[in-house]
Amino acid sequence: MGMPSLLIRLVLIIFVAHFAASKAAATRPGFIYTRTGGRCTPQFWSSRRESWPRMVPQRAAVSKVFGPGVFERYRSDVTLLESTTRNDDESAFAGLLKQASAALLNSYARKGFPYSAWEVKTLLIQALVSKEAAATQAKQFSAANEACD
Repeated sequence: MGMPSLLIRLVLIIFVAHFAASKAAATRPGFIYTRTGGRCTPQFWSSRRESWPRMVPQRAAVSKVFGPGVFERYRSDVTLLESTTRNDDESAFAGLLKQASAALLNSYARKGFPYSAWEVKTLLIQALVSKEAAATQAKQFSAANEACD
């Protein structure tokens, strides 16, 4: 066995190993953290990967969008964009606002979303009566946001 045939075999082995490794890497994300989630989640809307519906600008105050009934639970200067980026989901009311904001955006932007805009607004106001009601409604909005695409 001569040196050229050994070199050819070595190059062939390296090529096959590289091809197999690149194909395996293409089928799974590896060690890089990727944010998974649909196109309807609060995380998606906070990433600004898609333009927001004109009816609800990012800088609109939550109190102007959902009505004066939210003054009791939320600051008057909280914007819709801030509400989608919140990380304080341990509070039932914060989680409700986060999921309701995404649901409102979805009601305008996604055909076939199970809630209309007025339903999202009404259900948010109704859920402000207690922590239990807020947590329950937040879960319902979250399920609709996750199922949407």
